[in-house]
Amino acid sequence: MRFLVVKKNSLLLAVMAVISMILLAIDYNGGASATVYFGNAPRLVPIYSVETTEKKVAISFDTAWGADKTMQIIKILQDYGVNATFFMVGFWAEDYPEMVKAIDDAGIEIGTHSNTHPDFTTLDESQMRLELETSIQTIKKITSKEVELFRAPYGAYNNAMLNLTEEMNLKTIQWSVDTLDWKGLSGVEICERVMSTVDNGSIILCHNNADNILDALPLILERLINAGYEVCSVGDLIFKDDFYIDHLGIQRKNSN
Repeated sequence: MRFLVVKKNSLLLAVMAVISMILLAIDYNGGASATVYFGNAPRLVPIYSVETTEKKVAISFDTAWGADKTMQIIKILQDYGVNATFFMVGFWAEDYPEMVKAIDDAGIEIGTHSNTHPDFTTLDESQMRLELETSIQTIKKITSKEVELFRAPYGAYNNAMLNLTEEMNLKTIQWSVDTLDWKGLSGVEICERVMSTVDNGSIILCHNNADNILDALPLILERLINAGYEVCSVGDLIFKDDFYIDHLGIQRKNSN
């Protein structure tokens, strides 16, 4: 009798595991995030990359500390005829308004990276809203343009944050290619990291004041362009509407 009870319990656990895997594989229609079910708890997911048959990738720069390399980054992007997205922290924009203006004047996209760079998973909704609204107002005051993209500090997110950003019509952007440029890697090492993992629809994460970003960026752009990739801003890569995000964070166009 004990054997039968154990066997029934094992069978029940196995069935529950299969059901969980099926639920994880389901794509749920979403706006700025997708819903994935872990047990009974729904988890929202931001955009990590985009499904596309085009050889198109986005390059982005988290912008929070220092500014001495920013003008040179702008020049390199212009020299190669490509665009990018700068995710700016509000205090950085306040400290370097002339840099924000230069980035905007160059036609480079600007998103928010919060106001003070906190871990959003430790904040309540009112604190998160204040972080977003304050940083957006700072950027808009300089550029007179709407801010439509957000990247969470440390890449940390939860349902409360993603519900709020969707309510505020912000698309929350992660990344699928991490350069690890903040770790002091050489320009060649950074470039090799990118080229070893990049694919159609990739979103590449860089930092505006990484030690060797000025060595790495021309190498990355040269290799990407020679490989046939179009390098663009995040806003030019992602779908604006009629999309869903799967459980892996891949933004996909809805089938007609």
